Amino acid sequence: MHALNLYLLGGSAVLLAAVVAVRIASRVGMPGLLAFLLVGLALGESGFGILFDDDELARLVGFAALAVILAEGGLTTRWQDIRPVIGLSVVLSTVGVLISVAAVAVCAHVLLGLDWRMAVLIGAVVSSTDAAAVFSVLRRLPLRRRLSATLEAESGFNDPPTVILVTVVASDAWESASAWSIGGLVAYELVAGAALGLACGFIGQWLLNRVALPASGLYPVSAIAIPLLAFGAAGLLHASGFLAVYVAGLVLGNASLPHRNATLGFAEAIAWVAQIGMFVLLGLLASPARLSDALAPALVVGAALLLVGRPLSVVLSATPFRLPWREQTFLSWAGLRGAVPIVLATIPAVAPLAGRARLFDVVFLLVLMFTVVQAPTLPWVARRLGVAAPDEARDVVVEAAPLDELRADLLAVTVPPRSRLAGVWVTDLRLPDGAVLTLLVRDGRSSVPDQHTRLRVGDQFLVVTTAADRRATERRLRAVSRAGQLARWWGEHGGDVPAPTRRHD
Repeated sequence: MHALNLYLLGGSAVLLAAVVAVRIASRVGMPGLLAFLLVGLALGESGFGILFDDDELARLVGFAALAVILAEGGLTTRWQDIRPVIGLSVVLSTVGVLISVAAVAVCAHVLLGLDWRMAVLIGAVVSSTDAAAVFSVLRRLPLRRRLSATLEAESGFNDPPTVILVTVVASDAWESASAWSIGGLVAYELVAGAALGLACGFIGQWLLNRVALPASGLYPVSAIAIPLLAFGAAGLLHASGFLAVYVAGLVLGNASLPHRNATLGFAEAIAWVAQIGMFVLLGLLASPARLSDALAPALVVGAALLLVGRPLSVVLSATPFRLPWREQTFLSWAGLRGAVPIVLATIPAVAPLAGRARLFDVVFLLVLMFTVVQAPTLPWVARRLGVAAPDEARDVVVEAAPLDELRADLLAVTVPPRSRLAGVWVTDLRLPDGAVLTLLVRDGRSSVPDQHTRLRVGDQFLVVTTAADRRATERRLRAVSRAGQLARWWGEHGGDVPAPTRRHD
């Protein structure tokens, strides 16, 4: 019992220290990963003296945490945002990764004298953008929607091919497998992973919308468990678990889920815990005494990636899509690295490869240095290139809860700033026949609305609707929020995102 108390005390103290550290880092524009890594270093052998050298455990924890992070990324990514850029994102995640790997490998072979296997390995490890870094940094920037969507989708899609490539290079398949067999393996893992993700996502969506669970807190738990189920099933079938978990999360996140706001909030919290645990553990695994020897190689590889590999991959991948040079330049600079390269560096660490320990040190130092360089400069670069977008009106958020025995749904709505719901009389909402606005909360006071009630910004109200009219009710509320009570006249029908004419891309 004494040991349990010590573990709980230490774990909660580390968690709180990481939360404080990320608050400090966010004030200077740094992603949380940097703060968490520094906490891990402070706890390690050169700080508090905690010794940790279990590469296999770090790899397993890292993969599990990345699965949770990708699940949250899929749940919070809007399909309507990434649909116009899905082609570019897929090309960047596949062809772009190969171009970047080749460019970095050539530079590492020529400038550092590494053999081709190690050069390709280090190129593969550092060529994947990091979902955790991209989600935490870029979602705070007012970017054009096309740019932010491209970077988010790329970071979600490029982990699977990179993991496969690193695994192949670090294994005996490097010597025995042909290019065709490797290509076939990659194609199978990606296609099977995507198919499993879609299947789990749609089945999970169907179940969550038809089963009334006894407690509202079970819906967020189920929404996270379903993508992780896809991850585990894909692994058993030798498919890409990372692609499966992201696709399953994407399907669920774009469905009309019960208690949607609570679900997304829970997913974000779990992703933060996963990030903290993963980065602190990776920080513990690093040895500061060895990092000085890795400084020069890290600078060479980082420069090759930042100045050659990433720009070349973006230019060759994005030019066919007629992306303006300003947006290509920002995409090149915003290819953030974080947990993914460090976790990938633990794969060869448990393989019989010469120089594997040094590889981890080089990648760890590279991530630290280039996070410090890139992340704080992104707002300035976006403004200089003219790719920043002005603030947009917030779309109305509708949270639903099923009333199983009544075959109805309860919708909770808040009137957001700049919403055109403000000023609309309740009678002019023109909700479907099976829906009625039952309760209004304004300035902390509840009332039953009538024909003399006019909505204001900040109002919260409840709508009870039959299950059959739920989707139509949600669409009508979104339409009025965007275009006012004459929304249908202006061609606004309440889709999942605002009409294209109002988008800043």
